[in-house]
Amino acid sequence: MPKITKVLVANRGEIAIRVMRTCRELGIPTVAVYSTADRTAPHVQMADEAYEIGPPPSGQSYLVQENILAVARQTGANAVHPGYGFLSENATFAQACADAGIMFIGPPPDAIRSMGDKTEARAMMAAAGVPMAPGTEDAVANFDEAARIAEDIGYPVLIKAAAGGGGKGMRIVEHPSDFKRAMQTAQSEAQSAFGDGRVFVEKYIVEPRHIEFQILADQHGHIVHLFERECSIQRRHQKVIEEAPSSVLTPEVRDKMGQAAVEAARACGYVNAGTVEFLVDKDLNFYFMEMNTRLQVEHPVTEWITGLDLVAEQIRIAEGEELGYGQDALSIHGHAIECRVYAEDPVNNFLPDPGPLLRHAAPSGFGVRVDAGVAEGGEVSIHYDPMISKLTAWGRTRAEAIRRMDRALQEYTIAGMETTIPFCRFVMQHEAFCSGNFSTHFVSQYFSPEALTPDDPVGDEAAALAAVLYHAQHARAVSSPNHSPSPVTATNAWQQRRRA
Repeated sequence: MPKITKVLVANRGEIAIRVMRTCRELGIPTVAVYSTADRTAPHVQMADEAYEIGPPPSGQSYLVQENILAVARQTGANAVHPGYGFLSENATFAQACADAGIMFIGPPPDAIRSMGDKTEARAMMAAAGVPMAPGTEDAVANFDEAARIAEDIGYPVLIKAAAGGGGKGMRIVEHPSDFKRAMQTAQSEAQSAFGDGRVFVEKYIVEPRHIEFQILADQHGHIVHLFERECSIQRRHQKVIEEAPSSVLTPEVRDKMGQAAVEAARACGYVNAGTVEFLVDKDLNFYFMEMNTRLQVEHPVTEWITGLDLVAEQIRIAEGEELGYGQDALSIHGHAIECRVYAEDPVNNFLPDPGPLLRHAAPSGFGVRVDAGVAEGGEVSIHYDPMISKLTAWGRTRAEAIRRMDRALQEYTIAGMETTIPFCRFVMQHEAFCSGNFSTHFVSQYFSPEALTPDDPVGDEAAALAAVLYHAQHARAVSSPNHSPSPVTATNAWQQRRRA
């Protein structure tokens, strides 16, 4: 296999920056692509080259395969890293890269295709002996048939989209009288989100834990797992806080789940980095949920506990190198926690709160890492995911990691929008989380808007005054006759000269 000489990062935000950092360490030049809304974004400024690919809506820019491949050809990039989201799990794009002679830093198209279809994935995992929750292997469209299956399984049941994830097209049904409406809603939502309204039905696991295993597979048949991540703290079926390792798994269950994840990867001919997700019940029985055929948002916690740079491993695998180590060479070092810092209002049902980022002072110190995709003075756009950054903390023990994360959250200063920082602090200080006795229902069981009601009027007034002073100072600087162009303005002009 030829060496990678230049990487086009087909993404934006923190994941684009994260990939570019590893490429820079490896001496590999990078190419950024950006929409007009992202012209001055941090990932554009970090790349060695940057090219505009369309208007702000992702369907007209980051999802337009032809534009991205055109930039790759124009710049001589012989590899594409898709990050997560956008085209990262698009088998057609992976195949288009291969057809163009461009390395796709990810799994083969067939693996993406088979794992992207939840019903095909379930059938494949069942054949491989991976534990499955009772339910349909194939999609079901007929309401009467689906209702009969639900009765046979026993309520509560879960209706899930066959072609997607992220909580879209998913409905929990507690009673038979609610089944028809829930199925219709799930089908409609799945059609809208994925262009595919097929759904399947499975047994709903009460009080589940969401635990996933990171795997790496090379092109020579070697597969290892890098242990687990606990992802049970969620809102709207989407993750907010993750940790590695899980506080609940025994060594024996960890070994069994890890081996099941390896077998899942082997069954679909997987290559590169991927994640096998499971639901775990209160008795530590585990059931295959899905496989994410990409780098996960929460991969930094795995990097903390293993010491491996997952992007570097992805690049080595894409170049045809062998892993060079087996399962016995891997071990868990300490404990790591990730908090996703979103521009969302936890008091208002976690609704997005996009806008200008007036102040961004990230925490630091021993055992703290911040992967930010928006810089102070930038903007959290209405067109994309409202993530500002990922904050991770490492400790020798889980208790130390929790304390360090709480300290880092306390230091984190953001002005201009509501964020999930107060919610994350609430979790770090909650007895259920600290004890490890929680499930995916943590938010519904323990969190309420009243828990974050401000009780420090003096502090609130000081924060408001600081924001006003910041605005005033910025306005005076811009109106000054001696004001020189800001670095962003100068960079913007330079970027326009390089535009595709």
